[in-house]
Amino acid sequence: MQSSRQIAETATFQSFANCYLREVNPGAPVMHRTAGGSFDSIEWSLPRQQMFLRVEVTSPSLCGPQHFGRVWGRGVSDASWRQIELMQALHILVHESYRQGDESQVDALRGFELELLMRVLESYQQTALYIDKVLPAPENPGHFIEAEQSLVFGHWLHPTPKSRQGMAYWQQESYAPELRGQFRLHYFAAKREHVRHASARPLPAHEIVRSLVNPGAGIKLGSDEYLLPMHPLQAEALLLDPDIQAMQQKGILRHLGAAGPLFTATSSVRTVYSAGEDWMLKFSLPVRITNSVRLNRCQELEAGVAMAKLIDRVGFAKRSAKFKIIQDPAYITLDMPGRSESGFEVILRENPFVGAKGQSVVTVAALTADPLPGEPSRLERLIRTLAARDGETLPEACLIWFQHYLACAVEPLVQLYDDYGVALEAHQQNSLLDIGAGYPSVSYYRDNQGFYLSERYRSLLSGHVPETETIASLYFVESEIRDRFAYYLIVNQVFSIISRMGHDGLCDEGLLLRMLRTQLERYALRMTGAGRDFARHVLDLPTISSKANLTTRLFDVDELQSDHAPTLYRPVPNPLRAPVALTVPRTSHAIAS
Repeated sequence: MQSSRQIAETATFQSFANCYLREVNPGAPVMHRTAGGSFDSIEWSLPRQQMFLRVEVTSPSLCGPQHFGRVWGRGVSDASWRQIELMQALHILVHESYRQGDESQVDALRGFELELLMRVLESYQQTALYIDKVLPAPENPGHFIEAEQSLVFGHWLHPTPKSRQGMAYWQQESYAPELRGQFRLHYFAAKREHVRHASARPLPAHEIVRSLVNPGAGIKLGSDEYLLPMHPLQAEALLLDPDIQAMQQKGILRHLGAAGPLFTATSSVRTVYSAGEDWMLKFSLPVRITNSVRLNRCQELEAGVAMAKLIDRVGFAKRSAKFKIIQDPAYITLDMPGRSESGFEVILRENPFVGAKGQSVVTVAALTADPLPGEPSRLERLIRTLAARDGETLPEACLIWFQHYLACAVEPLVQLYDDYGVALEAHQQNSLLDIGAGYPSVSYYRDNQGFYLSERYRSLLSGHVPETETIASLYFVESEIRDRFAYYLIVNQVFSIISRMGHDGLCDEGLLLRMLRTQLERYALRMTGAGRDFARHVLDLPTISSKANLTTRLFDVDELQSDHAPTLYRPVPNPLRAPVALTVPRTSHAIAS
């Protein structure tokens, strides 16, 4: 039985090596022969270190992560290979990544290299901790919050998926979603003239906040004050801010302490959930999570309200029974002279998963996550249950499940883009499925950071909600939207479903890619606007856009704050143009059903 350390090392190497394959060096496929047999492998030539690396491919994928096993290395003048430790191999790949750069910048590059190594090791340590504390997966689909807190490995296409700089080891028990801690929010009282808020609902934001704390909690407000909620980590940071301290000394702001119901972290860490409350809250945090310090920007607060108005005014909820957008229709914050954000920015998100309403709602990230060794993935367990229940073979159950999934999680998003020019950042963590019936019946999307409005539809959208014209970075040219939409919806989300089914031995990836092509062809024939162009873009181009998370990390870029970041998206070979995806199967009854 593998220890948590061994499992975490394998996961850490796999995440980094998959990024290296996509962004630095695709390597060469070879057959590696040892005394124990022959293995499919990938070989990397590392000229700056005068060596070669070979990594065993234990489970290949056409469109998702490769699964790796053992690693061997040899010098350029050596005849024989020797097996090396995974973390040593990872260090070698990190070192080679920086040898690709400008040698005149050697000192700066060395600093970046050490920073990346620190984050890789921190991510490894967090992963090992979460494995030690993981709960057994439920036999049934489980509850929304259980699935949110089950992601012990993080995203496969990130070199440091569990890096959280700024959250101390002793704080993990309370605030890391994987450890399922519960905590009370901290509250501040602020003079009303210093509070900015907005709401697309009949209830103003300050009344929504007041409803979170019952009258018996001991919170007393003056007639000229509003209540501001805050994550405990952010509250601690704010209380050390000299400008905040000055406002306290002037009587503008009062720290009231912890109160109200218990909350717990969702998968994003900074959005918190309480089973009995109608609202989730999304905070800024003084923590660098994967690529970025997570801050709520003013334009995001305003975008949430504007998009809630737009969704309501176009009647989207009534026309889309299979797909729902979880809205962020209100916000509240403290205004501070001379600062665009004070740190008090709070997004109020509707909670459709109160109590039992969250049963059987699972994020796609949890559904497709790698399981612990020897256990089935959530998706495999679900498909096997369905196959046994309905008397289907595993491939048949997969195809039927995938058909339902496309109908509720992909087609409505492309249709929304076609009708209104609104594309969503629908990656696997932002996308949730109701699988109470086994097959997906409803898909949910969340996150007000992820709306892309097409310039082509500007007059239509601004006619419904004029405020969209004044919000920075809300409208994009269509070429940029197509690339980002292709990454988030297709590469990040749909391909994760396909590769999971392939790794679990449930269905041939080529068959699933052909089914996806067939559906996209249908969208292209039926739709008439941006959705049609998007479908053709994904179907016809030899490359598809993928996010360059390793490149971002190599140069220590905070992608949410830097205006001079390297290109965050880059083309990779499009699996939908691979021969197996283009081949017409002998029988297509499952695809055409």
